[in-house]
Amino acid sequence: MKQNFTVRQGALDGVEAFLSVARHHSFRRAAAELGVTPSAISQAVRTLEARIGAALFARTTRSVGLTEAGERFLARAKPAFEELVAAGETARELGQRPTGLLRLAVPRAAVPILLEPLIASFCEAYPGVEVELSASEELVDLAKGGFDAGVRMGQFIASDMIAVRLSPPFRFVVVGSSAYFSRRGRPLRPDDLREHACLRMRRSSGAIALWSLNDGGRALEIAVSGPLIANDFPTVLGAAIEGVGLAQVPEPVAAAAIKAGKLVQVLQKFAPTVPGVFLYYPSQRHMLPKLRAFIDHVKTRPKARTRHS
Repeated sequence: MKQNFTVRQGALDGVEAFLSVARHHSFRRAAAELGVTPSAISQAVRTLEARIGAALFARTTRSVGLTEAGERFLARAKPAFEELVAAGETARELGQRPTGLLRLAVPRAAVPILLEPLIASFCEAYPGVEVELSASEELVDLAKGGFDAGVRMGQFIASDMIAVRLSPPFRFVVVGSSAYFSRRGRPLRPDDLREHACLRMRRSSGAIALWSLNDGGRALEIAVSGPLIANDFPTVLGAAIEGVGLAQVPEPVAAAAIKAGKLVQVLQKFAPTVPGVFLYYPSQRHMLPKLRAFIDHVKTRPKARTRHS
């Protein structure tokens, strides 16, 4: 059963005044340190003592000393209060300058193509920020997963997110190895794919992705079949290079293998164009400087270029 909890108001009231008096053994000097009147310090300590139910100081006209209860309270309260002050300073530092851990949820394929040079220049510009890349094809909930931002293709980003472009639009291309084509021939039209071994992707939802093509402006969705199902583009690309079957991947992902002669494009005129890759993050009233610095770095860097351009 869920329990109801309440935060006791004023739990820390008077603690700072108590610690200052204990340090100086004087209400007057404590008042001077905290910038208040001696009577205000005295009242704060009396209120704290009443809340605790024990006298914390033994007062005389000449001196102020701690009671046994005061000694015990000081031993526990002083380190706890110092931790609270340090926590506040740490939080304030995060809110004033780029520092801390910046966590990004990214697809594996985007890391070498887009993020490695971007992260390198960002880390050099902002040495106070640590960057953590969580490479996964899953469409994660940024807030639930504790991420500051994510990287995804534009068509998969929710409409309530703010998106910053990382790449120009690009095509989804069908590729295969020369060894595969020597065995199976080349598809000439989209319908020919039904007779080929096609490497497929499983979405984070669990569904097998259809292959998308474009026939003279008419969008086609084709259910293909083949020997391998994976959940990321680098895996299906590697299988295509080994001749396992055809793969449909973002053109920037396949560009290096095509240039090296490891893969050959087919069905070029049917390749659809997608919006590109974006950095995305939820709208925030008070954005931490580490994320603001990264967004500004993305916006001011040289225009994104794909490897084949």
